This record gives sequence, C-alpha cells and structure tokens, in this order.
Amino acid sequence: MNRNLSVLKTLSTDRRLHVMKALSALAKFLGVHQDFQSLVKAYGLKWSVNNDDVILARLSRNATSDDLLAWIKTVKHEIPTLEPFMDFITATGLRFDEAINSFNMIAQNTGGYYNEAQQSLEHFKFRKIFIRRTKKCFCSFVPKELIEKIHSPITHDMIKKRLQRRGMRSRFAEIREYYATYSTKHLRQAEIDFCQGRMSATVFARNYFNPSLIADLKNRAITNANELLESIQTVQIENRIECTV
Repeated sequence: MNRNLSVLKTLSTDRRLHVMKALSALAKFLGVHQDFQSLVKAYGLKWSVNNDDVILARLSRNATSDDLLAWIKTVKHEIPTLEPFMDFITATGLRFDEAINSFNMIAQNTGGYYNEAQQSLEHFKFRKIFIRRTKKCFCSFVPKELIEKIHSPITHDMIKKRLQRRGMRSRFAEIREYYATYSTKHLRQAEIDFCQGRMSATVFARNYFNPSLIADLKNRAITNANELLESIQTVQIENRIECTV
C-alpha cells in the first residue's frame, strides 16, 4: 500500500470520505488496518464533517443566485442542445448523475416512468438505477410541457466537453442547492428532502412521513418547478457573465 495519503487533502470532503472508506476496506482485507489508522492520524485526516465549517463555507461564498442563474442562461444560450437538460435539472433538483439517467429514460420513452395524471417521474419503480445505498431518489414532479421537450439522450462526456470547449465550468451541484433553497417558498423541509431523495434519519421521516397522503403536494411542487423554469428563461440575456474557470 502506498503510504502517502497527502493527495487525499486535495479532494473535496465527500470524495475524500469515500476514498478513505475504500482504503479502510482494502487495509482490512490486506491485514494492515492498524497501519492505515496510524497514517490517517499522522496526516490529520478526519472521518467526519464539521457541520459548522460546512455552513460557514456556504455563507462565505462569493457566488449569488443571480450569478448562478446567469450561468444557466448562458449555457442554454451558447449550447442550445443542452437547453432541455438545463431546464430539467433546474426543475427537479436531482443530482447530476440521477438527472442524466432520468433525462435519458424520458428521451427513450421508458414505459411506466412518467405518471401523467400526477405529473411525476416515478423513480422508485426503477430501484437498480435510483435507489442506491447512500443516494436515493423516489419521485420528481415535472410539468408535462417539459417532458414533451425531451427527445435526445445525453452523456456525461457530451456535457463536459461542450462546456470545456467554451471555457465554462460545471456548476450542477450548485443548481441542486439552489433548488432546495428556493423550494422553501412552496414546500416543507420533509417534502423537499423527499423530492431530492434525501430522506433523513428522524423518527418522523423514517416512520410517519407519507407524501401520498398530502393532497396538494403535486400542485405546490409543480408551481415550484414552473417558477424555477421561469427564472432561467433566455428570451433576453442581459449583462452576459464570463464563465471561465
């Protein structure tokens, strides 16, 4: 095992924790777990995230919602082929990988996926794709008009290369954060968590929260999605931002 763990400090918090867990499992398999624990301590690596640090880092960001919305509009304007996907990921708040999988299933007319009566994408019917051990998504409320605009599948590489070609960085994780924050206008926290596949470990969420019993959830979620879509319309783009890395 390479004993230099300094590279882990260059990774994002989430990725570092995933890599540490994988290395820990490997060390146990090789019978050198005590050595690995000593290295973790020597390099000052931590297994947990300080919630205060996360909140303070978010508050300290220079980026604003206006800046993010301008980036989305610029991507849609300069790369028209990505416009349906940019609308979709903004309206659903899904994780990037989940949004691509969902988008492609819509483009391929996957049977039994979109419930037109409820205007919802029923991810829970496709457990192998959307119900993973640590990341899950159950249901997304999406206006029918948006579904009808999705025809051509996309890939990670396609998006990455088209952004890079124009010197534009990826900000999809920020869209998910913006969705969660904006949605507080129309949805309760438990409802936002449900729509984004973030079921908490509280007794209420685990044992009592049942979205099917909330009669007006669909209407409020669709109103929320439509307002998000209105915020990124590209009829006119004023004061175009510079999107270089």
